[in-house]
Amino acid sequence: MSFNPTGTPNPYAARPPAPAAVPPVRRSKAAGPLLMIATITMGLMAGLFFAFDISVMPGLAKTDDRTYVAAMQNFNALIDGSGLFGMVFVGALVATGVAVILEHRQGRRAAALWVGAAAVLYLVALIITFSVNIPLNNELAGAGDPAKMTDFSVVDKFKDTWVATNIMRTLVCTAALAFLARALVLHGRGTGSAAAVRPYGV
Repeated sequence: MSFNPTGTPNPYAARPPAPAAVPPVRRSKAAGPLLMIATITMGLMAGLFFAFDISVMPGLAKTDDRTYVAAMQNFNALIDGSGLFGMVFVGALVATGVAVILEHRQGRRAAALWVGAAAVLYLVALIITFSVNIPLNNELAGAGDPAKMTDFSVVDKFKDTWVATNIMRTLVCTAALAFLARALVLHGRGTGSAAAVRPYGV
């Protein structure tokens, strides 16, 4: 409000416009649990690949070719028929992808970037799986009964190509797990900051 030369208030003076109200960001209670699920499933996948790296494949390499084929056929058949594995395998991608969207929508852009990077890395692991590992698994399954096999050249492909690509899957999934762990930290900080600025704890 301005004043007249006499010092009295001037009621006709223009008033500055009121600041525009900023719409509140809608917070989803599912964001945190979903990010936790993504982290857990990613950790399970990294752990599965890591177990093959350090124990399963080195142990099989010490056996004869017939035992190698029989064991890998059994491993693959059990994994392919496991509904729990299917849930974790697909769930890691779904949970991570949806977590990116929720974190971005709620304004936690830094967390969303880390989750997005984790999703990209897991997609790399899936590309390796479907382009290299699964075709080799199918070739091994198509070889038939190990007791009747005479050509074990597929074993060399497993010892060279399958083992190498599995190490790659371990590395990218472990990196994705680390990115999700970082996103969890940023998510917690963002949630705490948002709660601190709410008046009267609401």
